[in-house]
Amino acid sequence: MTQATLGTSTPHATDRPRTVGIIGAGPAGLTAAHELVRQRTESDVDVEIFEATDAIGGISQTVERDGWRFDIGGHRFFTKVPEVKALWHELLGEDELLLRPRMSRILYRGKLFDYPLKAGNALRSLGIVEALLCVLSYAWARIRPPADQSTFEGWVAARFGWRLYRIFFKTYTEKVWGVPADTIQADWAAQRIKNLSLLTAVRKAIWPGRGEHVTSLIEEFEYPRLGPGMMWERARDLLAEAGVNVHMQEPVAAIEHHDGQVSALITEREGGRRRTSVDAVISSMPLGELVDALDPPAPAPVRRAAAALNHRDFLTVALVVPRETAFPDNWVYVHDPAVRVGRIQNFGSWSPHLVQGDATCLGMEYFVFEGDDLWESTDDDLIALATREVEQLGLVPAGSVRAGYVVRMPKAYPVYDEAYQANVATIRAWLETHLPGIQPVGRNGMHRYNNADHSMMTALLAARNVLGASPAHDLWAVNVEEEYHEEKRGSGTGRDAPVLPRAR
Repeated sequence: MTQATLGTSTPHATDRPRTVGIIGAGPAGLTAAHELVRQRTESDVDVEIFEATDAIGGISQTVERDGWRFDIGGHRFFTKVPEVKALWHELLGEDELLLRPRMSRILYRGKLFDYPLKAGNALRSLGIVEALLCVLSYAWARIRPPADQSTFEGWVAARFGWRLYRIFFKTYTEKVWGVPADTIQADWAAQRIKNLSLLTAVRKAIWPGRGEHVTSLIEEFEYPRLGPGMMWERARDLLAEAGVNVHMQEPVAAIEHHDGQVSALITEREGGRRRTSVDAVISSMPLGELVDALDPPAPAPVRRAAAALNHRDFLTVALVVPRETAFPDNWVYVHDPAVRVGRIQNFGSWSPHLVQGDATCLGMEYFVFEGDDLWESTDDDLIALATREVEQLGLVPAGSVRAGYVVRMPKAYPVYDEAYQANVATIRAWLETHLPGIQPVGRNGMHRYNNADHSMMTALLAARNVLGASPAHDLWAVNVEEEYHEEKRGSGTGRDAPVLPRAR
């Protein structure tokens, strides 16, 4: 990701404001604030951060319960963006960033398979009969390929055969996104599994080094000693030392604007509402909520586009088990339709400092919609479910679970239905034309499939736009036509999102 690529001119450069309101204290919001403070010797900018919750870091926070620490998901610190890596190391010293090996596998029928898939490992582990059936299924898919390869299902089946598709792709994908795989468009698969088919995988296993490059993932990554929240809590503390106010549990209820200029943020806090005058806004709040907060309201087509943006929610059930009973992976993908858990973390494999004594903590991850049966279940019921499922999968012996904790994370992932790009484009065009003083950043802020490093880069560029960058940076160019951040080489369209069917 180069500065030349990111420096596309846009029509929304802003004059240097006196006060910048930052919505959200996750990686994007804190990075923007850090960059504004860094440049403060050359400007008179004041910064105010408003966070709706009581936690720093957004989905990158580290939750602590009774001395156990665990992620909301797993957050590898790896980037090809030098500025982002430099900021990570500026926030945390070398002794606080561990270099960790990457290990993840697929759990299917009680066996663990390499991830990314290796043809030899997969076929051997499936057994002779199943392996033969998979090869025959692949041969049939070559003779009679799926008629519709525009869907995730058709695209993958054409390259692996129907049998391997059902074993290694269908179940997990449907758990994550909550819709049938034959309704998800193929764009995501084409990016995440590009250059890979059963035939090329077998050829690479027999003749290494020949043929097309097959996507490979990083083998090690950096990780904060006490989890990713450690980094963002340090960022908050440094900002506080620099005089930046970080207002916790103070959600933004309204964004006042007049004649194309943003003028104030109205926030809710204990004791009533507060009005803070601002001259510019950098926002990582969900893009649809940003539009809803505008006062006066945006035009009806923009509001309709905002209302159509949806999110997938997420909950983790953390189970404390004896360390010797746990798998060595950072996480495993669960390809078993008989259980509802989609992925399981071993937080002791991320950092030994997250766990205590002779035990580790397994994060049972459930992809949900807010309000569904799992979301509404009691913590006790969720802990009992997770305990049954981890035992049913054979990952720990019965009776091994010592304790459990539940964390719910609303709006963890934007939903990328077939209309989301058009809806985002509608909102983006209107904001750039009518309210250039508001810059959306980050994954939820832009409703894009960004990683933390992409989100941080949008925030860095937004801060520079606020300070008068000329030409102004196009934040929407981040993570477009760039190498996928975990590939060793190759090019593509960035980290493409799966395209899902629209909610009916």
